Amino acid sequence: MSDRMVSDYRRVQITGRGSYVISLPKKWVSDMGLSKGERVAIFRHSDGSLSLVTKESERKGETREIEFHVRRDTDPQSIMRRLVSLYLVGYNTIKITLEENRFSPVQRDTLREFVRRKLMGTEIVTESSNEILLQVLLSYPQLTAENALKRMAAIAEWMHKDAIQALRERSRDLAEEVAKMDDEVDRFGFYVVRQLKTALRDPQIVKELGLTSPIDCLGYRLVAKSVERAADHAVLIAKNLVKGPMNKQLMDRIQEISDFASLTFDTAMKSLYKRDYQMADAVLSKARKIESLEAEAIGETSKSRLASEDISSLRLVLESLRRITEYGSDIAEVVLNLTAVETTEGVSGTKQVIPKS
Repeated sequence: MSDRMVSDYRRVQITGRGSYVISLPKKWVSDMGLSKGERVAIFRHSDGSLSLVTKESERKGETREIEFHVRRDTDPQSIMRRLVSLYLVGYNTIKITLEENRFSPVQRDTLREFVRRKLMGTEIVTESSNEILLQVLLSYPQLTAENALKRMAAIAEWMHKDAIQALRERSRDLAEEVAKMDDEVDRFGFYVVRQLKTALRDPQIVKELGLTSPIDCLGYRLVAKSVERAADHAVLIAKNLVKGPMNKQLMDRIQEISDFASLTFDTAMKSLYKRDYQMADAVLSKARKIESLEAEAIGETSKSRLASEDISSLRLVLESLRRITEYGSDIAEVVLNLTAVETTEGVSGTKQVIPKS
């Protein structure tokens, strides 16, 4: 049954003092354990709807606990996938219990490392031979979804720039550092998704997450995914270092495209933070240039004296730079969708015209 299915209709009435009232369904009052004189919080949402929240509901929402069982022969990756799912849907305390005597060394080591590298604000608080208890200690007032996304995007941009520097210097050490930074992007990405899912479940905390309305949740989820993908392509650039030296002209051409991709991505993110429709629209107009830039660079790469293996690597680098630009465009499109109504209603001085039916 849909949560929005109508179960009852109530008439709006007016009291002698001019106040509008509506009665509550008796069964709902009973199910909530309410009695005469108790207070109920009323929240108004951006779509005009209202939510009723009892104090007991607010208290229950503070802590969510769950336990799941595994076997000694359970694949550690399967345990990790279950753990991520529970983390993303907002559980604060997660207990992993083994049905046999003790976890295998591989299961235990994989779990410890995964929690450290991937799950923001999560610690193993107790541990025994057949039980591991994890607790999420970081909450949304301490790190909002918007601030986490900003940090996530900043890391992705640093990865991009360091990957190009590694390409220029043919530095394997710097390339390895870029790959390691991807874990940080994933950590913030999981955290952002966790917070957005929390907001969808409990719209009253949307503003505490740094968002303006529940509608933002889907948009920010798409942006977080684009940031993750941009970081993945920075790693791919770092993995495709050429073995032979490149001439200055070719390297400068790649740097030009890299700067273009970085500017597109950075401007798109700024348009999101500022909720600037015009800035996002400009990103989409300029981003189309990436195709011609890539084609020119591919032509120069083919004419170079590099080994065929290095030419193939550079083509993959150019493809990743194009994809980073495209992810910037995707982010800009999200901003257009989030701000189109605001702009139409007067932010840019225009007026909405609704055609007559």
